[in-house]
Amino acid sequence: MPAPTSPTTQVRAKSVYEPAEPADGRRVLVTRYWPRGVAKAAVDEYVSALAPSRELLHTFKDGAMDWDAFRERYMVEMSAPASRAEIARLAERAAAEPVTLLCVCREDARCHRSLLRELVARTAPREE
Repeated sequence: MPAPTSPTTQVRAKSVYEPAEPADGRRVLVTRYWPRGVAKAAVDEYVSALAPSRELLHTFKDGAMDWDAFRERYMVEMSAPASRAEIARLAERAAAEPVTLLCVCREDARCHRSLLRELVARTAPREE
């Protein structure tokens, strides 16, 4: 399912297990681990640095943290200089062509890719 986009950016998010579509544009895998059963040719690039840390991911998946706490901690992780640089790079690319952020989660609502999509869209270069 495509994400809402602004006129200056085209950022989508979906499960890596959903079929590729021409509208996906550049397919960017943003998981900490390479997903089982996914061929390298299924994605255009792999940016594990934009995935939640292993500690955060396991704490959330184990149920020791709710979605709001996960969101807050993920946003802190993405405020690191290296993460901000990757987000800015994807935002610049998304201003020129569609970018689809991929993760293994089936549901977008409780997946870090939905948070990352917001970050990339907010970082998009502004038209002057």
